[in-house]
Amino acid sequence: MLKNRNNNHPTANAYQHHMKHIFRSWSAAILAVALILISCDEDTGTIGLFPEQDAVSSSSTNVNVLSNDLLNDVVLAGSSTCYLGRVIDPETDEAITASFAAQFHTFENFTFPNRANIIPAADGLLCDSVELRLFIKNTFGDNNNPMKLEVWPLSMDNDKLLKESESLYTNTDLWQYADTQGGPVATKVFTATDYILSDGQRSSKGYSSNVRIMLPREIGEEIMQAYYANPKFFRDSYSFIRNVCPGFLFRTIGGTGTMLNVEVSTMNINFRYTDPAYPDSTLLGLGRFAATPEVIQSTQFESSNLAGLMNNEEYTMLKTPAGICTELVLPINDIYRGHENDSISRASLTLLRLNNQDEDAQDDNYALGIPGNLLLVRKQNLNSFFENHQVADLQQSFTTAYLPIYNCYDFSNLSRLISYIQHEKMAGMKAQGMTEAQWEAAHPDWNRVVLVPVTVFSTNDAYGNSSPVSVTQDLSLCSTKLVRGTAAKPIKMQIFYSRFSGK
Repeated sequence: MLKNRNNNHPTANAYQHHMKHIFRSWSAAILAVALILISCDEDTGTIGLFPEQDAVSSSSTNVNVLSNDLLNDVVLAGSSTCYLGRVIDPETDEAITASFAAQFHTFENFTFPNRANIIPAADGLLCDSVELRLFIKNTFGDNNNPMKLEVWPLSMDNDKLLKESESLYTNTDLWQYADTQGGPVATKVFTATDYILSDGQRSSKGYSSNVRIMLPREIGEEIMQAYYANPKFFRDSYSFIRNVCPGFLFRTIGGTGTMLNVEVSTMNINFRYTDPAYPDSTLLGLGRFAATPEVIQSTQFESSNLAGLMNNEEYTMLKTPAGICTELVLPINDIYRGHENDSISRASLTLLRLNNQDEDAQDDNYALGIPGNLLLVRKQNLNSFFENHQVADLQQSFTTAYLPIYNCYDFSNLSRLISYIQHEKMAGMKAQGMTEAQWEAAHPDWNRVVLVPVTVFSTNDAYGNSSPVSVTQDLSLCSTKLVRGTAAKPIKMQIFYSRFSGK
């Protein structure tokens, strides 16, 4: 009875019907697969294989790269950081002196409080005080060494104005942009460590090392009066620089042994005012203007005797801030000889670094740094790369980071560069009706690239992928030696070829 009742139950019938449907579906699928296997049995041996004439073969070889030193003492100086001070270069025993000029950025539609709410000082000036602060990113040399600087106003005269269109280099004489009629507006003796503050103040969480320079109150007064006379002068940095404050020149005039890397400079105008919302209170106001990448910051370096470091038989140099690069001669003709119809699938180049013999014994305060990043760029594109604010395109320019574990710089694949140079030469010979020898003589730098220490700024996308947004020449005090490539002991570049067997 139980068995009969279950078989007559609607749920049991549905279950049996469902199982029969599944069995039929699986049977159909198995039969279809069997038919496919039978029909394709004779062809399965060739699945996934190219026809014989399209098979790809590969090979590799090593070619010889030569290197030499290249003096690079004229470097584009536009940067997000500036340098100030004087030190003795431990490699040349000559002084390196740095001074810098900075303009100041104003936020769009900057405002001071209503003039009626400003509380003048006893002498009638609206400005209580005005100061410059040079915030220090890091220091080369002695933090306790006394240094002396002068602050000069930049000129607002049109023929001396520091304009955005100017291309400023590390050897540009910044003095030509200064207003020298009234003398410096401030002189300051300082140390990188500010001993006016207590140890507790310097170690507090919100403190950043800086040099504080007090300016005459009249400078702050002129800026505030300019605002109340014409607020439009403060609508953007362009108007502010041309009508209110063109900036300052910071000159090193005394002391040796300290070089400051100035990350940002600010001008602070302090005043007092009232606010109707707080009728019983006197409020302290601050008008802040900062030297930022939106305006010009430029460092001038003075150094000498760099040529004495060049042409060593064992190594080439990489030296900054404005100094020495390494030039490489790529053997393009050797790479393609006998491989005219091959593709260059990979070309790897490793540049070994030599440690200084006294590197471990150097005073850490005066030890020159190792360049953290290198740019490899065609020699003929060196200046335009930086003047046009380019980033590495992985065809005619590449960047790589120093590998401390292996003490080297590695460019893992320069194949696109090699192919580009070869194609450029062949197309040029055809277009100009030249032989190979004639074209190479007319283009002496056709196969030369330069290694330049650089600073790379990158951003990360939502997936954590890093992309460079700017590449600028490294202006810090760095120096290192690379194993030189000579005819007797060349640098080896490994080349990987690929070709179709039918070719």
